[in-house]
Amino acid sequence: MASTTARPLLLLASAVVLASFLATAAHASGLFSTLPKTLVVTASPTPGQVVKGGEDKIKVTWGLNKSLPAGTDDKYKTIKVKLCYAPVSQKDRPWRKTVDHLNKDKTCQFKIVARPYAGNDSIEWTVEKDAPTGMYFVRVYAFDAVDGELGYGETTDAKKTTNLFQVEAISGRHATLDIVSICFSVFSVVSLFGFFFNEKRKGKAESK
Repeated sequence: MASTTARPLLLLASAVVLASFLATAAHASGLFSTLPKTLVVTASPTPGQVVKGGEDKIKVTWGLNKSLPAGTDDKYKTIKVKLCYAPVSQKDRPWRKTVDHLNKDKTCQFKIVARPYAGNDSIEWTVEKDAPTGMYFVRVYAFDAVDGELGYGETTDAKKTTNLFQVEAISGRHATLDIVSICFSVFSVVSLFGFFFNEKRKGKAESK
């Protein structure tokens, strides 16, 4: 009789363990395609606007989508805000390739900020000097206590074609350096002509 009673309990316990295992496996997969879009994210640049690396600032604002049930973000512990390449700036560049597995994805390579989750929040960020020229959008990830992704939001649509802005990389050159370079070039040309003129004059003098 005892064994008959224990059998359903054993099956129930097995089902609970299996469900827990499957949930853990799904969480550990780290696939972007399985991540729910729970955050609403906006950025200050207007579509197509050009911002200069090392000079211009952008403001990013994020928060939980108000249409979602209360408690959706109960397990959100940290937020990571990232600057991400748009598809047009990923073409023929495998080092920027989008991969569904988040650990291998190269879309978002520039960290704007990482901080504890506080619901609605924002940051003003100066675009990094080493950000290459290209088209970008902003994405925000929400993480749990063990740094697992639980949700995300971004400033563009699913195809990553809307609300994009352009970053203009710093050239690393200064106007003074350009002027000096031009002066040296002119001096070199003048010196070259002077050399040939002197050689020609010497040749005429020797022939007399």
